[in-house]
Amino acid sequence: QLRLVESGGGSVQAGGSLRLSCVSEHSYGGGFCLAWLRQSPGKRREGVAAIDERDDTTAYADSVQGRFTISRDSSKNALYLQMNNLEPGDSGMYYCAADATGFCTSSPTPPPAEWYDHWGQGTQVSVSP
Repeated sequence: QLRLVESGGGSVQAGGSLRLSCVSEHSYGGGFCLAWLRQSPGKRREGVAAIDERDDTTAYADSVQGRFTISRDSSKNALYLQMNNLEPGDSGMYYCAADATGFCTSSPTPPPAEWYDHWGQGTQVSVSP
């Protein structure tokens, strides 16, 4: 089981930006799917963005396309989510997740929560109007 640790959440006003980070204590191995998902109270956990280690292709939820950018730094075992022009609807707990299967960007939108085997503890994002 990979240990994933998120950071970077916080409270911002609409239109603001945040950068989330997720660090793994071990390298992923080169073939993982790495992703960010979020969950708001009363809602299912949903995929926000994913990146395939094999070729750095990405997939985004329609609601964040053009505002969020997922990236990684393999030298630091780190995954990032740059979130710009935040909206109140972006509020929720954001989770870093990983799966060894890879091939998670064959669709334009990221896989659902059931796809992933490894999870972080989450970091809270709150966006006020």
